[in-house]
Amino acid sequence: MSQVSLYTQAGKEKKKVTLNKEIFSAPINERLLALVEKAFSANLRHGTASTKTRGEVRGGGKKPWRQKGTGRARHGSIRSPIWRGGGIAFGPRPRDYFVQLPQSMKEGALISALSLRVKDKNLFLLEEAKLKEPKTKEFVEILEALPLNKKRTLFVVKEAGPFLVRSARNLSGLVEIKQARELNAYHVLHWPKILIEEEALGVLESRLLPAREEPETPEDAQTVKGPKDTK
Repeated sequence: MSQVSLYTQAGKEKKKVTLNKEIFSAPINERLLALVEKAFSANLRHGTASTKTRGEVRGGGKKPWRQKGTGRARHGSIRSPIWRGGGIAFGPRPRDYFVQLPQSMKEGALISALSLRVKDKNLFLLEEAKLKEPKTKEFVEILEALPLNKKRTLFVVKEAGPFLVRSARNLSGLVEIKQARELNAYHVLHWPKILIEEEALGVLESRLLPAREEPETPEDAQTVKGPKDTK
């Protein structure tokens, strides 16, 4: 069982919260984390790099000189890849780098990433983050009151309110707001500190834990259903 301190907006430790061991104390699969991080990084690529082949470069329709008798090498076009200004041989072309991952791998990697942050003591809980108005200064005061050591932080919330989003807009690179239903392993691995809102824990548990059937009550077990009496 892993216990993490729950802090208020003023930075005071309110209580210790016991985290679900199936999500935050699971075995860390480093190989799975590496595969998923590589896949997410590939999915961020646009794949728009492009070069022109000799058939796409303008010009080169006329043979530069006759085939024989000049003493020079034979050439058919000034747009050959060996000519300056010619086409590019085996250059990059537009392509899709997207990698489709099974849902089970995504969920397993997220559990491993969260467990890793708990193991490294880089995961913190915040009771709530309510702002009366969009003020970056107030949001910075909340962050500085917490034991984050001014490190880059991912703030996981249940719902990203407009005041909170606007307050964090000027802090790009220092903090990012992410809703619990959108969180993935790449986000957790990309940010060294993870700050989770208390209400967001329930969203993560409903996402990552398998649905459990309600246990059968003793009354249901004793009830024997038989065929209806017919007259």
